[in-house]
Amino acid sequence: MKVLAAMSGGVDSAVAAARAVDAGHDVTGVHLALSRNPQTFRTGARGCCTLEDSRDARRAADVIGIPFYVWDMAERFHADVVDDFVAEYAAGRTPNPCLRCNEKIKFAAVLDRAVALGFDAVVTGHHARLGPDGLLRRSVDLAKDQSYVLAVLTRAQLDRAVFPLGDATKAEVRAEAARRDLAVAEKPDSHDICFIADGDTRGFLAGRLGETPGKVVDASTGAVVGSHTGAYAYTVGQRRGLHLDRPAPDGRPRYVLSITPKTNTVTVGPAEALEVSLVRATRPVWTGGDLPDTPIGCEVQLRAHGDVVPATVRVDGDGLTAELRRPVRGVAAGQAVVAYRPDPAGDVVLGSATITG
Repeated sequence: MKVLAAMSGGVDSAVAAARAVDAGHDVTGVHLALSRNPQTFRTGARGCCTLEDSRDARRAADVIGIPFYVWDMAERFHADVVDDFVAEYAAGRTPNPCLRCNEKIKFAAVLDRAVALGFDAVVTGHHARLGPDGLLRRSVDLAKDQSYVLAVLTRAQLDRAVFPLGDATKAEVRAEAARRDLAVAEKPDSHDICFIADGDTRGFLAGRLGETPGKVVDASTGAVVGSHTGAYAYTVGQRRGLHLDRPAPDGRPRYVLSITPKTNTVTVGPAEALEVSLVRATRPVWTGGDLPDTPIGCEVQLRAHGDVVPATVRVDGDGLTAELRRPVRGVAAGQAVVAYRPDPAGDVVLGSATITG
């Protein structure tokens, strides 16, 4: 096949491109310039899309022996990922920008352009597997598994995707990179929110949304127990950084239970008030077979690095509900619910949807 290898400048994408060459594909490397103002150097393991990353990707392509290009997608990335991230927080939700980037950039904008240029598929360094049946499965390295953030992909997108690293652990990928004389073998991984290089999400949002002072309210008494400068700085399940004026009567810690943008209120309460047994979601994407017309038993994952929970899932039109067989704490609107079917060959992704409540 003629394939386009998305090369971020990291070790995973470099080894994925090299493995695609070994598999006999006609490979071209491409680095996506996603930042409007790329910096020359990273700060530790934070950030990506710097000039350093572009140069690392080019050097890796030279070692592998493949053509290499840079595609400027900064405006598309800003509109579809960064602006969406800010708008979701402003609406009281907690988005996962990696989900949106995979959906809108890597497997929409990039794949569409690749197909238009005559490529058959896009290769990435994601830790996930596509079985002979074409179904998306977890990586063998469960600690690095990225099937959760790929579950937004459609069947048509998966049919044109190649994930060469699904059968390798991260340690094996780094060792292979060293054997291949790739300079990125020991390069640190970037953090999930790649466009917030200093890791200060609160400051990033404040710079775009401004200060909007409001109240922090106790769920059980209705009493005002604190104040905030922007409800967007909080997320469901948060315990630290609440700066409450008075302790709870029983002395127990409080957690963020909900965020209400309309009244600019953050509601807090005890840990047990976070427990959720029913999750509602919208915009389901189902790739693990025919769309079920009756409730099905499966396992669900409710955040990128969360545990799986047995559940009964029902898909109805544009909605999905998951009845959890044990309560889960800290479920946040804006995240994804991803349904998996346990399988001896690796858990199969059935589908995903965006949590609304």
